[in-house]
Amino acid sequence: MKIASFETDLTDAQWVMIEPMLPPRSRLGRPRTPLRPVVNAILYLLKSGCPWRLLPKNFPAWKTVYHYFRQWSRGPVLRALNDRFRALVRESEGKRCRPTAASLDSQTVRSAAHGGAVGYDPGKRTKGRKRFLLVDTLGMILGATVVPADQPERTGAKTLIKPLLGWFPWLRKIWVDGGFCGPAFADWVRDQRPKLEIEVIPRSAEQQGFHVLPKRWVVERTFAWLVQNRRLARDYEQSQSSATGFIYLAMIRLMLRRLA
Repeated sequence: MKIASFETDLTDAQWVMIEPMLPPRSRLGRPRTPLRPVVNAILYLLKSGCPWRLLPKNFPAWKTVYHYFRQWSRGPVLRALNDRFRALVRESEGKRCRPTAASLDSQTVRSAAHGGAVGYDPGKRTKGRKRFLLVDTLGMILGATVVPADQPERTGAKTLIKPLLGWFPWLRKIWVDGGFCGPAFADWVRDQRPKLEIEVIPRSAEQQGFHVLPKRWVVERTFAWLVQNRRLARDYEQSQSSATGFIYLAMIRLMLRRLA
């Protein structure tokens, strides 16, 4: 199948990096669709924001592309790719592959009309979902989760952090904003990991408008990176696993462009 050349297509060097980490072909059943055009189609949809059914005809059938995306977003594939490329990016920047400090924050995103679970965030006056990110000092994602927007900051943070602690036993500090302050959240984190410290970076009451805050700006920059992909400018996904999957895909694409 001849594939049109889009700006989002993987280069040969990028495909060499990603191909060995994709699930192997099953020995049973029909021959598998080549995965490179499938990945290119998913990246095109991520960047352009088009619906699945409007994928250009140069790509495999949209149902085939969606089938692979759904499998990878529900399983460990996208997270494993993110973890591997994050380690390579950190090594290329002269840092150890195991980060000891991270930044945590959330972003409320307005939802499009879909049948998935959403909520209303009165602080942002927005109906949609919240994206919670934990990123390292380079802004690379350590973990992501998506919940209805009416979920409190600390509750969403616990949903994100608890399963991640087993993956990152070397974390010693997490920087957060005022939405995560209070002894209850800090005590909960300390109960989960006694050596893990929560440090609140508050906004000064005298500050007006936008100001870059120490440590916190890193995760804010990551959110800005994500919404450069039109599929993430709003929440279009019916399932929260698909919404989280596109976050990992956006970071994978960014890291691949840095590495190759």
